[in-house]
Amino acid sequence: MYLARFSYDVLPVNRDRAINFILREVKAARGRGLNARMLVPLTRGAGCAALQFEIELAKLDQLDQFRERGVGTSEETGNWMHAFSEILTAPPMVEILRVDDAQ
Repeated sequence: MYLARFSYDVLPVNRDRAINFILREVKAARGRGLNARMLVPLTRGAGCAALQFEIELAKLDQLDQFRERGVGTSEETGNWMHAFSEILTAPPMVEILRVDDAQ
């Protein structure tokens, strides 16, 4: 299993809008049968993300499929990405992690 984590930086004034964008992304992922969640850091250092989106993937190619058509059609997803990017202070940081199932 893999985890893809997207870290978003936004100004405090845009926090509620960013939360709505991320919750839409969570809902879309869950609607496609994927486990997804929004993470809200309670503490963070300078330069760390204000909000995060995390999605579990069985295969890495699911990430590309979701990012292309995750929030509706390709056009709807593109519009969502464009609108969200307008309130970001930096490009999202993306981490892809492999879950180690070793006991």
